[in-house]
Amino acid sequence: MVTFKHMPLLVLLVFFVFVYAPQSRSEDRQPAVAGQFYPGKSDQLKQMLDELFSRAVAHKNLPNVVAIIVPHAGYVYSGEVAASGFNQIDPRKAYDNVFVLGPSHHVGFEGAAVYCTGNFITPLGMVEVNREIGEELIKKNRMFTRRTDAHAYEHSLEVEIPFLQHRLKKHLRIVPIVLGANGPEICRKIGEALRPFLNEKNLFVISTDFSHYPKYNDAVTVDKATADAIVSNSPDNLMKTMQRYEQSGIPNLGTTLCGVSAVLTLLYMTSPSADVTYHPIQYKNSGDVPGADKEHVVGYHAIAVTKQMKSGKVSFELGTKEKRALLEIARRTVERYTRTRSVPEVDPTTLSESLKTPCGAFVTLNKRGMLRGCIGRFDASEPLYKVVQEMAVAAATKDYRFKPVEEGEVKDLEIEISVLTPMRKISSIDEFQLGKHGIYLRKGFRSGTFLPQVAQETGWTKEEFLGHCAQDKAGIGWEGWKDAEMYVYEALVFGEK
Repeated sequence: MVTFKHMPLLVLLVFFVFVYAPQSRSEDRQPAVAGQFYPGKSDQLKQMLDELFSRAVAHKNLPNVVAIIVPHAGYVYSGEVAASGFNQIDPRKAYDNVFVLGPSHHVGFEGAAVYCTGNFITPLGMVEVNREIGEELIKKNRMFTRRTDAHAYEHSLEVEIPFLQHRLKKHLRIVPIVLGANGPEICRKIGEALRPFLNEKNLFVISTDFSHYPKYNDAVTVDKATADAIVSNSPDNLMKTMQRYEQSGIPNLGTTLCGVSAVLTLLYMTSPSADVTYHPIQYKNSGDVPGADKEHVVGYHAIAVTKQMKSGKVSFELGTKEKRALLEIARRTVERYTRTRSVPEVDPTTLSESLKTPCGAFVTLNKRGMLRGCIGRFDASEPLYKVVQEMAVAAATKDYRFKPVEEGEVKDLEIEISVLTPMRKISSIDEFQLGKHGIYLRKGFRSGTFLPQVAQETGWTKEEFLGHCAQDKAGIGWEGWKDAEMYVYEALVFGEK
């Protein structure tokens, strides 16, 4: 299991110097790291922000950005990557609230500290704090506290505020939340409390740096794996990836993700919903700064999160030609991979827009009427044709129930593809329609799913369908579905038969 440690000393010296800066008697939160992490004078800060945004990745016109993940180091090191993340926000949009979440570097505690006693001050001026939301969170959830000491000298939130002031042209109102050294269960509870605010009216800014102190090339490797786990929209994937690398023995690797509590909280807000997509925007590390040390670096990623503001049914249709194209792509991929361990290139210019639309999908392999492999993914973070390629390889080689498919078997395989609609949470099995809906069960850190067609193939009753999913797929026992979270989805299913 990943160890979540409070590490106040593991801060890169070049971008953090602890200076005693007593708080004003005012209830407003005064700048603590202005003049250290970023310029302390407004004109100099404006000039630096102009420069950072001019170098940053341009606005990609991503629809309905509801969250961004950005670094919190000194601007000279991570400012360009941070600006690339903030650049994905529509500057003309008037958000009701911007929730800013970051890890605590100075105060050890569990839970979430919401600043409710005043507004935030930066060299660019005052930013309003929505104290009512903070008080509501504290009142309704024991995970939240109003302790101000967690905010007094914390840079992980402060350094993000000037970017918001610079980027957003309309009124800015924030909900500042510092997260303690929280384990996954606490992050899940915090995420559930914040989930109702994850909509088109609000924005979440998640503040975190990535790997701390490995060599440059090691950082690139570790940070890509960590980012890939985040993009998968799976808390379990992230924790397993962190555990693997933190136990790998990479020299000087202190942590893979210093703001893991903030990122996990976001993932518990967004998973397992398939209407949320994570978009990698930019990566650099401190070694990319001219003349910087490449032997002990810190990694920085910018990632944007979008939410499809639609519900219900498949948002597009697949014609016969498109279905045949996907099946052909899947077959060519399995043939090539079992022969050469490589994936064939697909020219996207030859494909319809539907096949390039981000979707979740499962690929099922059958051999002479018997299941030979089945793996899929719910998150819609890549074009459908790429997901089909990835899942075709996984079904052939990574389904733990079967040995990897060999080259000589491919001719005997029948391929079936299931394109998934977004999932929706249900509160009663009365909302579940056997044969029409697939089911996704989650209880704690265990989860499992059955596609809709499993009901037709097995002839199970609704209770048997749920019982087998709970017992065989989620590992929570035959009746585990009764107190598990339940989600339903539909699938557009087609195969070579």
